[in-house]
Amino acid sequence: MAITINGGNGGARSRRRAYSGAISEINVTPFVDVMLVLLIIFMLTAHVMEFGIEVDVPKTRMVKDSAKELPVVNITKDGTLYLNEKEVNIHELDAEIGRRFHGATAVYLRADKETIWEPIAEVMSELGAAKLQVNAVTQPEDLANKRRK
Repeated sequence: MAITINGGNGGARSRRRAYSGAISEINVTPFVDVMLVLLIIFMLTAHVMEFGIEVDVPKTRMVKDSAKELPVVNITKDGTLYLNEKEVNIHELDAEIGRRFHGATAVYLRADKETIWEPIAEVMSELGAAKLQVNAVTQPEDLANKRRK
C-alpha cells in the first residue's frame, strides 16, 4: 500500500494529482515472501534430489563414506546405462566421461541389485580399459531396514 503526502496546500488540485498518476514504486514484500517460501521448500527437498534415476543399490555391512565429486555411472534393472542423468552407450562411455569430466581418474558405479551381472561386468571392463578407478556404491544395512518399514 502506498501513501502520498502533499505539502499541506490541500484543495481539489492536489487531490487530483494524488490519484491521477500511477505509483512507480514496486512493493517488494510479496516478492520476498514468495522467495522465502521457495527457499524453505528447496532446503527441505534438496536431500531427496540425489539423482533422478531410481537405482536400488545392494545392502552391505560396511559402507565407506566419501565426499569426492566424481562422475556417476548408473545401471538400471534392464541394463540401461546412464552417466549421471544422461543415457549413454557403453562403447562411448570413456569418451563421454573424458568430454564431460576433464581429468577424471575415478567414477562411482551404481547398479540396481536386480541387474544381471553381464552389463555390470562389461561396464567395469570398459572403465578399467579407460584407466578409471571404479568405486561401487552400496547402501548400509541399517538404512535399508529403516526404509523398508
